[in-house]
Amino acid sequence: MPINQAPHLTSSLEPATPIAHSQIKIATFNLFNYLEPPNAFYDFERIYSAPQWLKKQNWLKSYLKEYQPDVIGFQEVFSVESLEELVNEQGYQYFQVVDQPKIEGDFIYSKPVVAIASLYPIVEIESVSADSELAVAMGLKNDFKFSRKVLRATVDIPHLGLSDCYVVHFKSKRSMIDVIPDKELSVESNYAEQLKSQIAGGWGSSIQRGSEAALLLVAMLTRREQKSFPMILMGDFNTCLTDGVINHLLTISTSALRSNKKENIDYQYCLKDSWDLYLESTHSDDSIDEKSKVWRTPTHYYGGKGSVLDYILLSCEFDASYQNSLFELESYHTYDRHLINPSFELDGESTDHGIILVTLNLRN
Repeated sequence: MPINQAPHLTSSLEPATPIAHSQIKIATFNLFNYLEPPNAFYDFERIYSAPQWLKKQNWLKSYLKEYQPDVIGFQEVFSVESLEELVNEQGYQYFQVVDQPKIEGDFIYSKPVVAIASLYPIVEIESVSADSELAVAMGLKNDFKFSRKVLRATVDIPHLGLSDCYVVHFKSKRSMIDVIPDKELSVESNYAEQLKSQIAGGWGSSIQRGSEAALLLVAMLTRREQKSFPMILMGDFNTCLTDGVINHLLTISTSALRSNKKENIDYQYCLKDSWDLYLESTHSDDSIDEKSKVWRTPTHYYGGKGSVLDYILLSCEFDASYQNSLFELESYHTYDRHLINPSFELDGESTDHGIILVTLNLRN
């Protein structure tokens, strides 16, 4: 080393080179009747005009440009090709669906589908099937089907590797039974018939929705056992996660596992609500009661009452309390400007749901 030349210490004082793709953004997005004109959704009168469709397209583009999620789960997709073209223009090279909407009379669309868009390679795509033997054991038919096909995309996410992303749109609360008023019956009799159909049909929808959640979780755990890939479940659940009909998505009993002293195995097969992970990271010193008081923004409003219907659930690879986790949740954001303070010029053809976006950072 030449005289008077300092040892090579300055390089240690220089800023470290940022790690590429150290932040991941995941979003779930109900598009609300995404159908290009002149096609109609549900009946022949429900067609967007050209200006309305342009406004809806621009609104979607604006959100993607502002928030730039890396992986997006979409619901209520009718125009698959149109959505693929739009997201491709925004830089999402990878886009997949596992189903097509139903079309009657060449232009009336029903039964919208789910989709996924990603900046990272989608290496495998599949429609999730229900376990027929378990369905029968649950008192269901052996040909049980999800009300909307569930999409599983295996995405090659930086630092995580192959990860299974599930996009869902569970059965709505709308009654499964429709009764047409009978002109020969009295008003009171018609009301009684309608009431009975709502009670029975509403419970039928709950059975379907709860069964979908249970059989999906079984399929996810089977896949997890086989592949050990990280899991991301996102979508419109059409009810609150605390609803007893679907809360088993988070409440897997691990007593048998613990009794066998399988260290950390319970983490491997559990999902956590990203909101709970957010609270754990930002309110770690708060008590459970204090955490419960933190306001969670609704994603949907009906009759003036707000509720959270849209969720992103994550496996232990994203849980900072798990010692082997790779990412931790930095932020949880609900985009709802169009719901609480809409501008007709901007939001007139947006969506009736809030958009959930979670930001995950690579752990040191």
